[in-house]
Amino acid sequence: MPSVPAPPQPEIATAEVVGVVRLSPTFVRITFGGDGLDRIGTPGHVFDARIRLIFPSSSGRLPQLAGATWMADYRALPDPERGPMRTYSIRALRADAAGTRIDVDFVLHLEPDRTGPATRWASAARPGDRILLAGPRRDDRRAGIEFAPGPHDAVVLAGDETAAPAIARILEDAPATVRGVALIEVPSADDVLSIAHPAGVDVRWLPRDGAPHGRALMDAVLAHLGDHPVALDIVDIDGDETAWETRIYSRTGQTLDDDGGPAGDRYFWIAGESAIVTTLRRHLVDRHAVPRSQLALMGYWKASRPAG
Repeated sequence: MPSVPAPPQPEIATAEVVGVVRLSPTFVRITFGGDGLDRIGTPGHVFDARIRLIFPSSSGRLPQLAGATWMADYRALPDPERGPMRTYSIRALRADAAGTRIDVDFVLHLEPDRTGPATRWASAARPGDRILLAGPRRDDRRAGIEFAPGPHDAVVLAGDETAAPAIARILEDAPATVRGVALIEVPSADDVLSIAHPAGVDVRWLPRDGAPHGRALMDAVLAHLGDHPVALDIVDIDGDETAWETRIYSRTGQTLDDDGGPAGDRYFWIAGESAIVTTLRRHLVDRHAVPRSQLALMGYWKASRPAG
């Protein structure tokens, strides 16, 4: 199956850890600095922009990557020299006379069967540690951004803890006229964080507290749509692919009708565990006939694989 369309050529920089703050049991915020970051991202227009982080290899070194062939060069490296790569959202980007700082909120998947290389690195990160960061070029106002509500001021933002940083950034960059709801499922009440948001957006945190992943999120989305609570059958897509459905791309290859249905006045941005996203997608499309122009549905990870 096809992969997500490649973004425009990114900037690649060596990023140095300049701050580490444990926000909650699940979230740690790591702040990066470095001269190369001055070419990355657009302050005030970040939304859900994606960046790629390349962590030190088993040898402890970072690869030397640059130019249009950087991804091919990365993939051609032998395993001991390559280092793991993961995709994250920018939580905050600040640029002033002192330089650019980028905050990334890492979700710490600390369960033995969920822990991956990003969690291991982030849980031990200290000032002075270095990684490679590939991100959208400064003032490229669309690269890596899927949030595209168009003329719709009413939004539904929904996701699990892996989507929380992107939802927070969307709300902080959104116009004051935006209204709607943000539904964020997190492992526990201790993971509820403060988010600045337009006055017309109702931000609801949904602690799981041991319930199955995604149950609280799906119930909240259904309730917001005015549907009676139902036990939605969890739907996954085959193989290693994750769900991805936007106004210009569908990983399923399906074509969606552009005629609005009962939910036609709202724009839906949903991200998180892939099977949960796929299940909500089918409900929105099959029951509410939501057109592609009003959808951004993204599987950030799969429960069948280590999450980070």
